[in-house]
Amino acid sequence: MAFERITQKDWYKILGAKPSDSPAELKRKYQKLALLYHPDKQKADVPAGEVEERVQRFIEIDQAWKILGNEETKKEYDLQQREHNLTKEWPLHAQIYLEDMSWNEDEQCYTLLCRCGGNYTVFKNETKDVSLVCCDTCSLVIEILQ
Repeated sequence: MAFERITQKDWYKILGAKPSDSPAELKRKYQKLALLYHPDKQKADVPAGEVEERVQRFIEIDQAWKILGNEETKKEYDLQQREHNLTKEWPLHAQIYLEDMSWNEDEQCYTLLCRCGGNYTVFKNETKDVSLVCCDTCSLVIEILQ
């Protein structure tokens, strides 16, 4: 499932959840809200405008669950949120191509020395998913160019 690179909706907030919640907690929160807002569970005397709002809320809850209830899409969403938050909170030190970083065969990762003496590290299995990398010692960030 693909979605916009920087997602404007906070799917955790929609479910009343936190990124640290377990899959079981996420499911429980989803089920509680889905029952509350499901169109088939609405009372007959609810005003038409409110019915539409509740249907829209149910659709958002369902979308949130489709993303956060699936391990792969949750991981992708969490990475995007982390990158988005990093660009807002941390200074960008440099833009660099992966090929310009040092390859460490034993660790199966790329590294780059930070000006503070720490390292930027990108593991082989992360190369397609990551575009921003934090220094392991200071608050600087590099952007990996594709």
